[in-house]
Parts: sequence; C-alpha cells; structure tokens
Amino acid sequence: MEVKKRAEIIEKWIDDYCESAPFKIESLIIGISGGIDSSVVSTLCALTGRRTIVLNMPIKQIKNQHDLSITHGNWLSKKFKNIELNLLNLENLFNEFEKSLTKFNNEHAFANSRARLRMTSLYQVAAANAGIVVGTGNKVEDFGVGFYTKYGDGGVDISPIADCTKTQVWELGRYLGIDNKIIDAEPTDGLWNDARTDVDQLGMSYQDLENAMNNKNDPNYKKYLEIRKKNLHKMNPIPVCKFND
Repeated sequence: MEVKKRAEIIEKWIDDYCESAPFKIESLIIGISGGIDSSVVSTLCALTGRRTIVLNMPIKQIKNQHDLSITHGNWLSKKFKNIELNLLNLENLFNEFEKSLTKFNNEHAFANSRARLRMTSLYQVAAANAGIVVGTGNKVEDFGVGFYTKYGDGGVDISPIADCTKTQVWELGRYLGIDNKIIDAEPTDGLWNDARTDVDQLGMSYQDLENAMNNKNDPNYKKYLEIRKKNLHKMNPIPVCKFND
C-alpha cells in the first residue's frame, strides 16, 4: 500500500471512530515522547482537524529524548491550529512515589511505573476534556513481542497504528514531514536512567523482528517466539475463573 493511502486511511479511521462513538468525543489526548510512533500518531490526530491535546510528560528524561519531544511539540503547534501543547513535569510526583515504595525497590517495576503514571495523567486530561486517549503502539510491539507496559502505554482507548509495522511507521513519518532527527533516532521507550534502547532490551532490531514475524524459516524466528512467549500475558485476555451455572 502506498504510504499516502495508509495515512489517509488512518486519519479517516480516527475521525470515523469519533463520529460513531456512543458518546460525544470532543478531544483526542496523546502523549509524545520524541519517538517516531508518538510523533506519527499525534500528527495523524492533528490532521483530522479535531481538537488534539498533546502532552509532554518527562520523568527523569534523557536530555536528547526530551529535546526531540519538545521539537516535535513545537512543530505541531506551528503547523496545526487545533493542537494544544502541554508540558506536565511528572518527575516530582514520581520521586515521591519512588520514596513511598523504597521497601519494594525494583528497577524494572519502577520503569513500568513511569509509563503507568503517564497513563493516569492522560486519562485525567481526557476526562477533563471529554476526550479519548490515543495509543501509539505499532504492530511489532502490540501484537508481535508485547513490548509495552501493561496498564501503562498499553492502556488506551484507540490504537491507530497497531496494524502498522515499525518500517511502515518510519515511512509514515517521512511522508508526514516528521523531523529527520526523530526518524533517525535509535528507538527507546525512555523508561530507564541509562538510556537503554529497544534493541538493548529486546536483543533484536525491529527489522529483524519484522522478518521473523513474517517468516517461520527466518533464522531469528525461534528467538522472536521466546520474546513473544514471555509477554503473552499482556496480549491475551485476562484469565477469568468461570462457572457453568
């Protein structure tokens, strides 16, 4: 599919969802990180012409990641009249959270807590503005290896690019005019103090993951399945104890 057609389909899909919802949707709420996924989704939301509230929510953010987020937010504000850009510094809130849970210190858990604090903030803003939270996960993350935080960035109302591979998201970014620094940046979830990348965490590049997802004979297929198996609890429905009567 041509990238222009893909962008038009997603833009219309977002607008159609808002039109057909059983309640009035007055705004689209999205968090931007300086990464390609949130940059593409926020731009597609803006293109609908609907009120789009964009939140930059740094928590101990690496400077270059935060700078990219600021750059994209400013670009959106200049390009679209329907954009409302907000900076919510959640660092003090997270510091208090971290202090309160010192007894239960765990680096991985605290990384996920950053994502969950952002999710909570997004829903606060959404409730205050009759809005919905728009997700930024792509197909590889959401349905391939489950590379997202359960009830964090995985907690959304709609997910416009969840059927797009990372390669397709990069293509959308170039088509939409996203800053090249964002397109070329090494993908990262931005949840760690040591600036570890997605490749550092997954042990595979997105290109390799996509190849393995699409080809069972790929040399990395077994490794892909191992990563996926660990995260299936995120992708599968919540287990329910059911009764026959």
